[in-house]
Amino acid sequence: MRITYNRELKIKNRLEQEGIESFIPMQYEFEKTSDWNVKKTLVPAIRGLIFVHSSQQELTRLKMYNPDFEPMHYTTNHFSETQQDRILRVPDRQMENFMRVVAVQDERITYLEMNEYLLKPGRHVRITDGDFKGAEGVIKRIKKRQCVVVQIEGIAAVAITFVPSAWLEEIK
Repeated sequence: MRITYNRELKIKNRLEQEGIESFIPMQYEFEKTSDWNVKKTLVPAIRGLIFVHSSQQELTRLKMYNPDFEPMHYTTNHFSETQQDRILRVPDRQMENFMRVVAVQDERITYLEMNEYLLKPGRHVRITDGDFKGAEGVIKRIKKRQCVVVQIEGIAAVAITFVPSAWLEEIK
């Protein structure tokens, strides 16, 4: 779901109070302070986005009867041919794969804008060792580097910038 005015964390806390599972991809942001130190802060990696594990009926009920959830808006596919497919839904397996990768918060992770090159075909692989073991993605060239790209189609993508070739297993 999309959240207006960067209220993702507030909405996440309210969803947890209601017993609804949600996820916000986070990353560290570094900022120089006035005394030349570096301040490290954990912030949402994709502004205005929260993944909610619930039914559409439950979310609509929350939005209609609780003003705390007013900032939440369904993420939609404007090119959908049917009304039923208009609201974007993420399959559980795709979400688990994405969460496995973004849980490792270090410099090997790069969040990507949804661009045309993500639609180009590539070799599907599974990572067999290391911090990202079990994650599945597609090999792409990004800034002259071979990366494994894990994406939630139409919503978000993240590139793992270094995975040894020995740890990659091709998926047929």
